[in-house]
Amino acid sequence: MTENISAQQALEFVTGDREQIFKQLSELVGFNSVHGDPELQDQTEKAAAWAANALRELGAEVEEIAAVDGSTAVVGTRAGKEGAPTVLLYSHSDVVPAGDPAGWDSDPFTLTERDGRWYGRGAADCKGNVAMHLAALRAVEALGGTDLNLKFLIEGSEEQGGEGLSHLIETRPELFAADAIMIADAGNVKVGQPTLTTSLRGGGQIVVRVDTLSSPVHSGQFGGAAPDAVKALMRAIDSLSDDQGRLVIDGVDTRAKWEGREYSREDYRADAQLLDGVGILGDETDAVADFLWARPAVSVTGFTSTPVAEAVNAVPATAQANLNVRVPADMDPREVIDGIVSHLKAHTPWGAHVSCEVPEVNRGFTTDPTKPALATLGECLGAAYGAEVAQVGMGGSIPLTVELQEAHPNAEIALYGVEDPQAAIHSANESVDPTEIERIATAEALFLLRYGK
Repeated sequence: MTENISAQQALEFVTGDREQIFKQLSELVGFNSVHGDPELQDQTEKAAAWAANALRELGAEVEEIAAVDGSTAVVGTRAGKEGAPTVLLYSHSDVVPAGDPAGWDSDPFTLTERDGRWYGRGAADCKGNVAMHLAALRAVEALGGTDLNLKFLIEGSEEQGGEGLSHLIETRPELFAADAIMIADAGNVKVGQPTLTTSLRGGGQIVVRVDTLSSPVHSGQFGGAAPDAVKALMRAIDSLSDDQGRLVIDGVDTRAKWEGREYSREDYRADAQLLDGVGILGDETDAVADFLWARPAVSVTGFTSTPVAEAVNAVPATAQANLNVRVPADMDPREVIDGIVSHLKAHTPWGAHVSCEVPEVNRGFTTDPTKPALATLGECLGAAYGAEVAQVGMGGSIPLTVELQEAHPNAEIALYGVEDPQAAIHSANESVDPTEIERIATAEALFLLRYGK
């Protein structure tokens, strides 16, 4: 019986399949599939076509759906035994821009093995997860097949907001109806440590503008008494932090504690690439995990005034900043963002005029790892790695999870994948550890053989 297939049997098949995994990932990495760039539309179309053909080769019936944002959603099905559970396997084929090629040690669109890792744009996020799904499915077939009804979803605009998929979930929710939705777009806390992501932060963006003068005035003639808009904005933003760098928002609790797995300060320093001598925020009473998964966070991701190269001897009249806000899943992001806006207005000095726009708000997500599908996946991950499974939060947000949960409230949603902190996703020299692809594929194969039995 397939549910009695051992982890060792599955792992031996997957590790023996490494050449095919590398070949498929090489082909997929070869597409510069950045959604939304007209010059690269053929690349995104080729990546989608490649994914569709790969699923057809594994016996799926595939529909390539032109989404409203110009992307292509690859949706597949493979019928199983009548009455068996339905499992949806998700990933995405689009990537972020590779950036300056000079920042890469090898061609970003040629999968390159170096020091035990495979380098290329999308190697981890998220083409490595597409290759992982395919490897798992080949293992399942080789080990006797599954009774499950399978659905497949490989979207093409996740990195640009996923508008096309959001519209499909709203207008054709039946495409994604499943008992278990397996979202491979996350990863392990470190190589060799199997991990389930049980919460995602929500959040949003705030654009704050401060005006103090009708126009800039000469610093020699008026400087000293004229209120500097840049200083006013800096002081307002600085009021959001205490002396240890912990977030302060009037009327909002920012001191919650994370109850799950800890994130060691040593690992965090290495993973976040802190410079020598630079301290982690907070003091000895604050855990890194508290900041990342239990408390709101605010980052200044953009600041506009006079560029240094264009500086003149004038007092600035206006300044703007973009604040990226992250909010734990158990907090209302709108309430937190409204609190930040009120705080900024209350703490902007000298009567300066302050205005705030909120172009984006998204909710966080939580899932219950004790429910049947996630419990089975956890057991399979542990067996594939021979290690206890860590349960962590993730600082980023995946709006897709909330949309799918709203459309299918009874579905269990699992978050896992082939990424690890060394993967440098969205940066130059993105990479994946091939053993992570193999172990995650082994776990997924075991899940497809055991779930519902």
